[in-house]
Amino acid sequence: MPNLPDGTAWERHGTGGGPTIVLVHGFGLNRAVWQWMIPALEDRYDIIAYDLYGHGDSAPPPEVPSLPLFSRQLQGVLDACEVDSAAIIGFSLGGMVARRFAMDHPDRCRALVILHSQHLRSLDAQAAIEARVVQAEQEGPEATVDAALERWFTDDFRAQNPDMMALVRGWVVSNDKAVYPAIYSVLAKGVTEIAAPEPPLRLPALVLTADEDFGNGPAMTRAIAAEIEGGEALVLPGLRHMALAEDPDAVNAPVRAFLDRVLTQ
Repeated sequence: MPNLPDGTAWERHGTGGGPTIVLVHGFGLNRAVWQWMIPALEDRYDIIAYDLYGHGDSAPPPEVPSLPLFSRQLQGVLDACEVDSAAIIGFSLGGMVARRFAMDHPDRCRALVILHSQHLRSLDAQAAIEARVVQAEQEGPEATVDAALERWFTDDFRAQNPDMMALVRGWVVSNDKAVYPAIYSVLAKGVTEIAAPEPPLRLPALVLTADEDFGNGPAMTRAIAAEIEGGEALVLPGLRHMALAEDPDAVNAPVRAFLDRVLTQ
């Protein structure tokens, strides 16, 4: 499909008459990350996937990257697709964008699924991610990708799936070195504006992570869910940040059950 007027690359899948779901990918990735989830949802739902500014096939950010900018981009996607309201599924940075959008446009957000996303970090963890932002500024995405793959996939899975490691590595290193650090900074610092939202978010929300997602782990997931009236937390065992790629069924089954419960009954 041609890009939207603002330069956003997008695609649509599934059942045109079903409830709409919008998929928002994580930092350094692109809409192709949803290839492991779309097949589990497209028989019932109208699915829109798009690339955040500065990622994949979308245009660079039109201004300094921020969560409000990405929220406006998501609003533009809904407007262009003539969708009044949708459930938003956001992974990692996408989960931050989804929460910002729900704060900005509660009338357009029917439900949230927040996968492996960020809440307030410890001082040590905050210092570590800000150090990675500096490293990315100096050396580009290649400098951080190996450590990212270790955080994202379990050791055995990485060893046994070199093709997937090459695929994900390729997504990350294809990011524009001039844009990548500024968006990384949103991931590092933007959470302060969406933690403890006031007024609180009030909508059905599934907040999911894995017990080995050390950067976005169970405590963060439970904290996010506790701040949403209607939020529920789920922690998957034995997986890391990219559980949706490593074990799609483990993620898709609870996501599908949640969506069926809150959107179609």
